[in-house]
Amino acid sequence: MSDPSDLIDQQHFFEARRKVFPKAVHGPFRRLKWVIMAVTLTIYYVTPWLRWDRGPYAPNQAALVDIAHRRFYLFSIEIWPNEFYYVAGMLIMAGIGLFLVTSAVGRAWCGYACPQTVWTDLFVHVERMIDGDRNAQFRLLKAPWGPGKIARRITKHALWLIIAAATGGAWIFYFADAPTLARQLANGTAPFAAYATIGVLTFTTYSLGGLMREQVCIYMCPWPRIQTALMDEQSLSVTYKDWRGEPRSRGLKRSHDLIELAANADARIGDCIDCNACIAACPTGIDIREGPQIGCITCGLCIDACDEVMAKVGRPLRLIGYSSAADDKAARIGGTPKSPLRRVLRPRTLAYSLVWGGIGLAMLFVLGNRARLDLSVAQSRNPEWVRLSDGTIRNSYIVKIRNMETRPRDFLIETAGLRQAVLWDEQGDRRAAGREIRVPVAPDQVRAVQLFVAAAAVGPARADLDFRLRALDSEGGSVTRSSRFDRPKDEEHAQ
Repeated sequence: MSDPSDLIDQQHFFEARRKVFPKAVHGPFRRLKWVIMAVTLTIYYVTPWLRWDRGPYAPNQAALVDIAHRRFYLFSIEIWPNEFYYVAGMLIMAGIGLFLVTSAVGRAWCGYACPQTVWTDLFVHVERMIDGDRNAQFRLLKAPWGPGKIARRITKHALWLIIAAATGGAWIFYFADAPTLARQLANGTAPFAAYATIGVLTFTTYSLGGLMREQVCIYMCPWPRIQTALMDEQSLSVTYKDWRGEPRSRGLKRSHDLIELAANADARIGDCIDCNACIAACPTGIDIREGPQIGCITCGLCIDACDEVMAKVGRPLRLIGYSSAADDKAARIGGTPKSPLRRVLRPRTLAYSLVWGGIGLAMLFVLGNRARLDLSVAQSRNPEWVRLSDGTIRNSYIVKIRNMETRPRDFLIETAGLRQAVLWDEQGDRRAAGREIRVPVAPDQVRAVQLFVAAAAVGPARADLDFRLRALDSEGGSVTRSSRFDRPKDEEHAQ
C-alpha cells in the first residue's frame, strides 16, 4: 500500500507558469494601442511639469497635491479639505464610467488604458528591442549562459529599472514643486520620504510590469471577476467565430488548397488554418478559440494577427473580431448584427450614462457656485460665561475664517439674534467693543480669531446667536453660522 504522503507530493494544485513572449503584430488595434500608450504615458510624465499662473500667493504647478498645506490644485480648480466631496464625486464618476465602458465594450479599459497594460506593453517592447521577437526570445531562454546572454539580460533589466525609477520619480512630482524637487533629488537634499517613495514604486513597477506581467491580470486583479456581473449578451468582447473557422484545416496555407480539399473530401473546411498566430500575439498567452475566459483583456492583438494570416491565405477577415454574444448568435443563422449605435444605446448603458452625467453636472454646478470664503464658530466652554464689572455676561468663541482666494481679503464679522450684543477680539477690550469687527486674512489661508461677545445679564440661559461673515472686496460674498450665548440660570428666572 502506497504512503499517502507520496500521493500528496505528486499532486500539483497550481499550474506552473509558462513564459509568455508576445509576437509583434501590425494592424489597426496595434496602432490604437500605440496611440493610447503614447498619450497616457505623456500625460503621466509631463503633467507635473506644466505651469499654471495662480498669482503670487499660490503655487504655479498645474497639477499639485499639496499635502503640507492640505490643498489639491488642478489647473484653475483648487480643492480644500472641507471640499473633499469633489474628490469623492470624481472617484464615483470614475467607477460608474468603468461600469459604462465594460457594459458597452467589455474589458476595453483592461486592454488599452489600464496602467498595468500600458507599462507591461512598454516593458515588452523594450524586451523585444533587446532580445528579438518571440522566437528569438524562446531561443535565448533555452540557450546556455554566456557573455551574449548575460549582456542582453543586464541591458534589458537595466532599462526596465530606469523606466520603473522614472515612473516612481514622476509620481512624487505630483506632491511637490517638480523643478525644486528634481534639484533636491539630484543634489541629495530631498526628504527621505521622496527617496523611499521612488524606491517602493520602482520595485512595484519593475515587478508588476516586467516580471509578473500577465499574472497580475489573471490572478491578482479583481476586475475580471467583477466584469462578469456588468456584461450582458450585448456587450462587446473578442470572439472567435467557430461557426466559420471550424473544422480547422490543420496547417494548409492557401485558400485554393482548402477549396480543393473540401471538394475531394465532400466536407466543409473552416477558415482557421490552426497557425496559432492568435496565441503567439496574445499578451496573456491564452487561446481565444477556446471561448471567453478570464485571461482575455480584449486588447485586439489576436484580431490583427489573425487578419494578417487570413489576408495571406485569401480568406475573409475578422475570423476573430469584436462581437457581442447576441450578434454572434445571429451571425450563426445568417442574421444581421445590430448597428454599433443600437448596441451601445440600450437601457443599461443609458442608465449608467444618465447617472454619470448627472453626477458630473451636479459637481460642475456646485463648483461654479461655491463660495470662496467660509466660517466656523466654536464656543469656548471653559468657562461657559464670565460676569464683567459692568454686570454684563461675556462668552468667548474661536472663529476660523477661510479665505479661499489667492489674494489677501478683508472680512467683516457681525452678530445677529442677540439684543445689544457687542464683540471684540483678543487684541481689543470691552471699551472698544462694537456690533462688528474687521479681520484681514492672508491669501489661501485660514485665520483663527478669538472673539468675545458681551450681552445683558438678564435673559434666557441659552440664547441663539448668529455670526455673519461678509467679504469687503468687489467680489463680495457672505456666510452665516449659528451658535449660542450662555448666561447664569438664575438670571433667566430674574427676567
